[in-house]
Amino acid sequence: MNRLSKFLTVALSSILAFTMVLPTANADKLSDLEKQQQEAQQKQSELNAGIQQKSSEISQNQTTLEKIIAKISELDNQIVETQDKIDVAQAEIDQTKVEIDELRKSIEELERKIAEREELLKERARAIQLSGGSVDYIDVLLGANSFVDFIDRFSAVNILIEADREIMREQAADKKLLAEQKAEVETKLAEQEATKAELVDLKNSLAAKKNEQAQLEEDLKAEQARLAKEKSTLEMEHSETADISASLEKQIASEQARLAEIARKAEAARLAKEAAARKAAAAAAAKEAAASKATASTSKAPVQAVASSAPSTGGSTFILPASGRFTSGFGGRDIGVGAESHLGMDIANVPGTRVSAAASGMVSYAGNMGGYGNVVILTHSINGRTHATVYAHMSSINVSVGQSVSQGQQVGGMGNTGRSTGTHLHFEIHVGPWNGSRSNAVNPSPYVR
Repeated sequence: MNRLSKFLTVALSSILAFTMVLPTANADKLSDLEKQQQEAQQKQSELNAGIQQKSSEISQNQTTLEKIIAKISELDNQIVETQDKIDVAQAEIDQTKVEIDELRKSIEELERKIAEREELLKERARAIQLSGGSVDYIDVLLGANSFVDFIDRFSAVNILIEADREIMREQAADKKLLAEQKAEVETKLAEQEATKAELVDLKNSLAAKKNEQAQLEEDLKAEQARLAKEKSTLEMEHSETADISASLEKQIASEQARLAEIARKAEAARLAKEAAARKAAAAAAAKEAAASKATASTSKAPVQAVASSAPSTGGSTFILPASGRFTSGFGGRDIGVGAESHLGMDIANVPGTRVSAAASGMVSYAGNMGGYGNVVILTHSINGRTHATVYAHMSSINVSVGQSVSQGQQVGGMGNTGRSTGTHLHFEIHVGPWNGSRSNAVNPSPYVR
């Protein structure tokens, strides 16, 4: 029995030693690729935000530009209306000038009449001076030779007196009319000139405003061109980053496939080693049983043979990775931020609760991953098919990328990191490699025991 136990211990140690020395060449390559992909996705997100910002600025500028163009159109209409008023005012001024010309002729005629009357009055004054003094109309009347002569003289005197009065009345009326016409013309012309000047000033002011708006329009168009160019550059960078991200995703898928192949070979080697160990143990047990039988004839108390098989360091099925209570299952849910698709199961327990590998495999990621918090991703080969398991929100990580782990081996401690509402383990199973896409996630419940 001692020899058999020793043999089994050596066999198991060999298996474990073989498992721990699996090839790790370029084991950190996947982690680097996934880090690069996260950086590319972060850059894509930043570029997309920049593109949206530029689009918003372009939209705002376009709105302002449209308002400016509308304002320029309004100013154009006002300028046209003002020019029409200027034209009307100019026409009125021209008409007034015609009226002034006509008034000038009337004034000239009045001035001629006034001059003639003044000349007549001067002549009469000179005649009076030459006669030796003023004309005494009483002497004229008293000098009549007869009553008929008196009547004639009286009529003549009346005519002369009335003529003088009429001349004076006409002279006074014409002078008054002359003054009124001159004042009317001058006032009317001054008013029209003032109106025209105001309209010209208004037109100049509107033209200045239009020039300002036109400059703003030109500046905004230049700004639109600059923003469009920057947006185009960001879109080009976004496209290039998307291409890089797609390329990285292919590389990650390729690296996952490589790790899955390593895991498959390791699993096959482990199973072969286990089979060889069991075969050797069976042979040793048979040999020891034969030896015991040979000596049994000399002993009254027969020794019973004990058969044992090597314990398995890994299985072909998944086990629950942690103990605790189930708080959320696979499928749709709402934890207060709106409906979402929950692509795993949640197991809650106290902080630091042991989190174990659900199956033997290779560590393809170990570190922080945004909403996942501290996360470990394992790649497995189960019955010749690639699977991936995810252990998220952990408080600690006990493994590193490229490391080979056995089923049940601790990979970390339960925590509350990332986008989490309490201490728990978020556990996912993917049929196929995990490469950033969650489309191949399946409900873990039917897979675990």
